[in-house]
Amino acid sequence: MGDDGTGESHFTVTVESAAFTGLTRVARQRLINTALADLLATRIHALAIRATAPGE
Repeated sequence: MGDDGTGESHFTVTVESAAFTGLTRVARQRLINTALADLLATRIHALAIRATAPGE
């Protein structure tokens, strides 16, 4: 994820973390949205998230 200079504001991110174990898809996305709050407020227009726990 990052700004390549083209002005793109739509990104896809894949995150695997043990912190996601036992969480719903929505709870996982909320954690990621919280971590990226500053970027989501200013530089990211759309973010597609695939969040998994190890072994999923």
